[in-house]
Amino acid sequence: MTAEEFLSEMAQTANTHNLEAHMNLISKDVKVHGFPEFDLITYDDWFNQCKQEFENMLIVNVSYKDLHTLSETIDEIRFIAVETVEARDRQVNINCIEFIIRKESDEQWRVVHERIISAADLDDSNSITLQ
Repeated sequence: MTAEEFLSEMAQTANTHNLEAHMNLISKDVKVHGFPEFDLITYDDWFNQCKQEFENMLIVNVSYKDLHTLSETIDEIRFIAVETVEARDRQVNINCIEFIIRKESDEQWRVVHERIISAADLDDSNSITLQ
């Protein structure tokens, strides 16, 4: 599995509103940081949000670009990418996200960590400061 292949699956499952397949890409232990108005997003939060968005067809298109791999081992990949989410109400959200995906005990690759990279994470030259 490559980061590119993983993001392709993430986008495809979201764009086809396939909740079961999409959530199979998310670890039960996932932690999402940096999302405005939320301290931490967990698996249950992610599931409930996707269930509502997918059932009501609120997502028109999800895409990823500008992927940069930061580190890679046999069972874990850390990378950043720009995510664009287009909603039915024509709202477009674009975020730079740090991802960690891991091959879990069932051999399935899943997101275990996401961090929204905000302006506070950028240095004076607009380079990303990664922790």
